[in-house]
Amino acid sequence: MGIFTSIKNAIFGDDDDINKHKEPVKAPVEPTPMPSAQKKREAVDEVDVEKKISAMPGADKLNWRTSIVDLMKVLDIDPSFENRKELAGEMGDADYSGTAEENIWLHKSVMRRIAEAGGRVPDSIRY
Repeated sequence: MGIFTSIKNAIFGDDDDINKHKEPVKAPVEPTPMPSAQKKREAVDEVDVEKKISAMPGADKLNWRTSIVDLMKVLDIDPSFENRKELAGEMGDADYSGTAEENIWLHKSVMRRIAEAGGRVPDSIRY
């Protein structure tokens, strides 16, 4: 499991958490298979990312809206250079060195990917 997957699961919950909270649905007469990615997308669409993270313990004391280190801390993910470097690689930066500019880019990239995964992320955090 990659660092981004850990971030996404901390915000959205893992597949088991998502399915645990869904109401049972009666199967139609002829079930139509739905790709699992589409199922996950439907379950994730309802997550207000800012509200969810703001409610996490310690979020009010950290600058998680703009800092990748603070975001990772709130989500209880090790924000070490090694983990940020791995995350940067997942986001497309193979030459991450940990500069302030790279960390800003990394935070925005993560928020954009969270939004692409179906989370509602305010523009003020995403761009």
